[in-house]
Amino acid sequence: MIKFIKNFRKDDSGAVTVDWVVLTAAVAALAGAAYTAIESATDTVSADTATFITRTGSNTVGVDGANATVTP
Repeated sequence: MIKFIKNFRKDDSGAVTVDWVVLTAAVAALAGAAYTAIESATDTVSADTATFITRTGSNTVGVDGANATVTP
């Protein structure tokens, strides 16, 4: 029985699976964090763009093509 316990303790054939599970969980967590950061940044850019378009409405092209004089 002691020999079985010593051999069991030395056997590391399943340890690679545990490493991959931890590594995959870390990658998934980092991907979620990156998605959250990108999502909030794009919301800010979108809001700023909407504000800019609203403030400079006379120089923008309307839905029906009205006010088609766009100055650079």
